[in-house]
Amino acid sequence: MIVSIPKTVRRLYFMTLLVAISCVLYYILSWFSAWMSPAQNYDIPEGTAIRAFHDVKQGDEGLSAGQRLRLYYWYGE
Repeated sequence: MIVSIPKTVRRLYFMTLLVAISCVLYYILSWFSAWMSPAQNYDIPEGTAIRAFHDVKQGDEGLSAGQRLRLYYWYGE
């Protein structure tokens, strides 16, 4: 089997450029994603705060644990 040195060098050069460009593109997209994401506003509320959640009765008229969990994931809060 004959191995061409110039052809092998070109392939290694191409693979190196491909990896380098992929890494640069990944970091650019990561920076752009961090720049676009909204600011984290999870500080303790100031002033008078109200309780936004109240317990639901378990039974015929209340929600089951599975339904409450599904609603939690649906609203994302």
